[in-house]
Amino acid sequence: MTIGTFDAKTHLSEMLDEIQKGKDYVITKRGIPIAKLIPFSEDKKPRREVTRELGEIRKRTAGESFDIREAIEEGRP
Repeated sequence: MTIGTFDAKTHLSEMLDEIQKGKDYVITKRGIPIAKLIPFSEDKKPRREVTRELGEIRKRTAGESFDIREAIEEGRP
């Protein structure tokens, strides 16, 4: 549902009750979307993606030596 900033401020408590039930709100300012309120969720997907990517890097670099100090120094100006 789309709602203007004034109405969102006026009805925030009611909106939060609806959001808890799964409803999404897009808040607009002068008709332009500026924010989206969605139900909170502990999404583990990003952590899984990072873990998968690290596994791929490990496979590609298996057997290669790696000097952490050298890598840190290369990243400094």
